Amino acid sequence: MYRSIYVPLDNSAHSLRGAEMAIAHARHTGAQLTGSHVYAAKLHDRRFRQMEAGLPEPYLREEKLVEQRDIHDDLITRGLQLISDSYLDVFERMCADAGLGCARVALEGKNWQGLVEDIGAGDYDLVVMGALGLGAVECSQLGSVCERVARRIDRDLVVVRDANGGGDGPIAVALDGSPRSYGGLKTALGLARLYGRPVEAVAAFDPQFHYVAFNSIAGVLSPQAASVFRFKEQERLHEEIIDSGIARIYQGHLDVAARVAAEEGVTLTTRLLAGKPLEQVLRYAREAKPWLLVLGRTGVHSGDGMDLGSLTENLLRLAPCNLLLSAREWQPAFDTIAETTMSWTVEAEARMGRVPEFVQGLARKAILRFAAERGHTMVTSDVIDACLGSLMPGAGSGAKCPFTNKRGRETAPAGEAIRWEADALARLERIGQETVRNHARLRIEKMARGLKMPAVTAELVDAAQQTVAAQLG
Repeated sequence: MYRSIYVPLDNSAHSLRGAEMAIAHARHTGAQLTGSHVYAAKLHDRRFRQMEAGLPEPYLREEKLVEQRDIHDDLITRGLQLISDSYLDVFERMCADAGLGCARVALEGKNWQGLVEDIGAGDYDLVVMGALGLGAVECSQLGSVCERVARRIDRDLVVVRDANGGGDGPIAVALDGSPRSYGGLKTALGLARLYGRPVEAVAAFDPQFHYVAFNSIAGVLSPQAASVFRFKEQERLHEEIIDSGIARIYQGHLDVAARVAAEEGVTLTTRLLAGKPLEQVLRYAREAKPWLLVLGRTGVHSGDGMDLGSLTENLLRLAPCNLLLSAREWQPAFDTIAETTMSWTVEAEARMGRVPEFVQGLARKAILRFAAERGHTMVTSDVIDACLGSLMPGAGSGAKCPFTNKRGRETAPAGEAIRWEADALARLERIGQETVRNHARLRIEKMARGLKMPAVTAELVDAAQQTVAAQLG
């Protein structure tokens, strides 16, 4: 888990609760703690100069004005430093009471800017800060310092919204299939093990979006444009296929998450939410009262340079619970995603039934990978044909496909050497005749490249030996 935790401090209720959370985590993990405060002496100095014209008459004499400037500069600088030290003293005592040490940072400058620069210059992997500061009023949703820091750092960030200790519910993680949402899942599972709390994954999709979009389009399309667009056919396609398909995609994310959790020994409950994602996740947070809601900083539809995704940004303002904005990226193993979320048509399964049993596993992986890379969730016969065509370009005569034993045009192996695992080399050496062994090496390396494997494995050698023997009679 986290090794170095950075805690901005201003003595507000949310800030102090954040300090307690950081200290509790450090007691579990031994993480290094750093408390910080940024004071703005130069800002106060400029303000004083701007107000000089409004001073009482006795203070407007030049010698008196110079004296007041010196006094103000000294008092403000030393006073703000003393305030910063006092905030850090409180944090240091809290750490000492927990049997922990801490580092202290006092900076002069613009508050959010100083924090962003200091965080960026350090090796902190978690920042814990309050959603609101001392300037909050009753209608405040999110403090300006918290928002500006959240947008500009590239570390995991816990935003303390509940200053009273947090809810009693689970650690919740919102999934949309993006690397950062899966990174948040991994973090949530780690925290669940650490704190002994249940963990729940939620995924929200909007089944009404296309109906709204089509109603909007219907109001602007001319009859001629509607016929070109084939409006009625498009609408029926969405009703019959796409809307239900979206639900299946998001359920697939939850199924993958459950499988990942099971592999790590964590029981994961899941919820598929239908409706506007913001409304649904916000309603979930209010009802389930999670101890922590984990969100990817950006989502599956975000582009390069995006600081916060729209759902994360809105929940940062509106969610009633503590949030963790995950900057960590992680992708489940391809096999886990493919086996959980992809399906085969009856015709495709029948074709796979004709593939020799000893290479069926490798063939399925190759075809699933090929389909997934092209965005398919359903394997059809034409996907199989395209996959085999990519493995054996120009198939028609000559050598046999390693999966189907059908003839295809021989292609030379790629010039770059492929890595062999030790067990795979040991199996290759068991082939007695040198000519057979050399031919097997070439064929196996070609199969590995076709399967886009990073190295030749023992499993691949075992499967390929029978194919090579059949080809050589």
